[in-house]
Amino acid sequence: MAFGLSMAVPPLICGDKLADLIVGLAKNFSLFMVMVILCNGLHFVLKPYSQPRITSHIIVGVIVGNIGFVRSLFEKFNSTFGFIIDFGMMAYMFALGIEMDPYILLQKPPRYVRVAYTGILITFLLAITVSPFLKYFPNIDKLVEFSLALSILMASTDSPVLTRLLTQLKIGKSDIGKLVIACAMHSDFVCYCTLAICFILAPLPDICSDLHLGFDSKKVMRMGFAVLGEVVFTLVISPFFMSWVNNENPEGRPMKGPHLILSIAFVVLMCSSSVLTGFTPILSAFIVGVCFPKEGRVSKWVVTKINYVLNTIFFYIFFLWVGFEADLRKFEAKNVSTWVKILVLMVVSIVGKVSGALATGAIQGFHWPEAISIGLLLTTKGHLHIYMVVKVMSCGVATTVSTGIGMIFAIFFTILYMPSVVALIIKRARKRSPTHRLALQSLDPSSELRILLCVHGPQNVPASISFVEITKGGADPGILVYVADMIELTNEISVNLEKDEGVHTATVKDKEVMEMREKITNSFQAHVAENGEGITLKRTMALSTINNMPQDICVLAEDLMVALVILPFHRFQRQDRTLDGGNQGFRYVNRKVLRSAPCSVGILVDRGFGSLERLTRCQASENVAVIFIGGKDDREALAYASRVAQHPGVNLTVIRFLVDTTAESSRLVGYRIILPEQEEEMQLDDECFAEFYEKHVIGGRIAYTEKHLANASETFSILKSFEGQYSLVIVGREGGVNSILTRGMNDWQQCPELGPIGDVLSGPDFAVTVSVLIIQQHRLKGEIDGLDEDFSVMSYNKNNIRD
Repeated sequence: MAFGLSMAVPPLICGDKLADLIVGLAKNFSLFMVMVILCNGLHFVLKPYSQPRITSHIIVGVIVGNIGFVRSLFEKFNSTFGFIIDFGMMAYMFALGIEMDPYILLQKPPRYVRVAYTGILITFLLAITVSPFLKYFPNIDKLVEFSLALSILMASTDSPVLTRLLTQLKIGKSDIGKLVIACAMHSDFVCYCTLAICFILAPLPDICSDLHLGFDSKKVMRMGFAVLGEVVFTLVISPFFMSWVNNENPEGRPMKGPHLILSIAFVVLMCSSSVLTGFTPILSAFIVGVCFPKEGRVSKWVVTKINYVLNTIFFYIFFLWVGFEADLRKFEAKNVSTWVKILVLMVVSIVGKVSGALATGAIQGFHWPEAISIGLLLTTKGHLHIYMVVKVMSCGVATTVSTGIGMIFAIFFTILYMPSVVALIIKRARKRSPTHRLALQSLDPSSELRILLCVHGPQNVPASISFVEITKGGADPGILVYVADMIELTNEISVNLEKDEGVHTATVKDKEVMEMREKITNSFQAHVAENGEGITLKRTMALSTINNMPQDICVLAEDLMVALVILPFHRFQRQDRTLDGGNQGFRYVNRKVLRSAPCSVGILVDRGFGSLERLTRCQASENVAVIFIGGKDDREALAYASRVAQHPGVNLTVIRFLVDTTAESSRLVGYRIILPEQEEEMQLDDECFAEFYEKHVIGGRIAYTEKHLANASETFSILKSFEGQYSLVIVGREGGVNSILTRGMNDWQQCPELGPIGDVLSGPDFAVTVSVLIIQQHRLKGEIDGLDEDFSVMSYNKNNIRD
């Protein structure tokens, strides 16, 4: 009986332990969900201040980790959480290593490498000089080792945090954003490789366990050879293995399970080989990542999955662990030296990085505000820095908990001011970027109009001359026209190209190109000589490959401070009055210029517009129409039409398309939800048109008609009736895009870059005598205060740039 009772006790004990374990897991899961909710909630609150997620993670982690019952719960599972944190940081460092290029060390250092090296060197020297005097590590025996590690970490930059921040704030594609990200990644690469070498010579975990540990040459050699073997094996073997896996799993097909398991096992084997000799698994994972092949499905899959797990699960646990280890009860807030240490850490990091950026910037020719911004951004610290601080702090003998918490606060402060630095960069870029003053609608009608008129060749000259003639309006104030030849740079032309010394210009010696340019010049000069009152003509050229031509045209427009760029349509009318297939290269140019131009843009579709000789002699009048539905492009078209109307040989008619609310098919338009932005646009349309009507229509100078339409079908019919009535129709590119009057037209668009109305009017089967001018108003593009995401703000000495 007693034997039976004794046998019944163990199952009850096991059941109680299992129940406690399940309850503990439930509590931990609930705590995790609380962390997720609080971190995301605080991030939402801080979003208007552009703070990255790591800011809310640190705040929530430190606060929640210091709550009493959370600490008691954490202590029960401390070893488990420690394993999770170490494994997560290994994955973090492996993914970081894959982003690095080890072969950059063998190349001539590009611009960003010089900035990175200078910042690293100055910061390291300052840190290694100052840190011993402030006693961050009070134990004198191993002061050099710990100070060296601290100085290396201070000289580094957390590139993942900085990259994510710059991408979030929309400047990652700008010139300064690309430079800063490249500098940060190279700083990480150099500093972490240096830290790995220092770890081989002085393994910090061993030193923490025994501060009086001497130098073990055998262990150092064993660890060094293990790391070297790991590097060589990964560099030599992994490309062949991963190439085989990639060949067996082509793009578009699911990856085979066995191959995926083999790949992961290979990575784990590589990461753990040097760890067996005592090397740190964190830096081992980083080194393997650096040496691992960058291309292929496996690398992309691993990085994608690691980043997903880190962002959705790991970082919440990580910062909760940080909060638990950073016991605020031990933080000596009343001790002045605590705050001095925090301040010195920040000052050394800022002074070192900023000084490095200023020194390199002076050589490279950066403006000093941009150099300071680069230095401040490169002070960003992140997850690995916090992890290393907590590890050193938790060993209990190298430094005090108060000093460790102070270091975490210093890291937090380096992240806190980053959005302000980015805001200053954007502010300077906004000052240097063109604004709406380059839109026709905002120009003073009494001021000279500057135009960049692009031509493909002599076939565009007649239409271009007619355009210049009607655009000048009256002789006063006149127009300044830069006629630019769009010449594709080919091998034949480049052979006969002479670059002028000291000037960023070139002279084309190709006979065919020279003859073409001379013919175009003579045609324009002949027109100016005969009918050129009010026209100032100048010549220029956009000579480049098709890929670079859009940028060259935009640079020309910006340098010449023009308000309007005119591009020829990529299709040309043949003798039988049908349009040819067109040049797709020039179509690409048109589309890119529409996206990036620093001013308003017009595309001219020529259907006999160049045959208006009688217009230039003022012997007859030409009928020109402008269509107004609504939107900023239609308002720009109206502004251009007001100049055309001043020409004595032009009869201008403004046709306003309005929705017929009495029609059955358009009754639902009254029940649509109108967004505030749309309501504001409609108000601007009414104000603009009312002003135009009062100035030009009431005086009888311009004819005006309204068309009340119900749907796109009626719009199409009205447009069809223009054949034979008008020689030129002026439309806004995005006029009526969101209107019921154009709904459905997108379904058969052949050239979306012309907009719904422009595409219909320029269609190959639509009309044979109606030329079309499609106008797009210059707009502040992008999501960062009107800037393009690839904006340029840096200035440098171009003679020093090679990358």
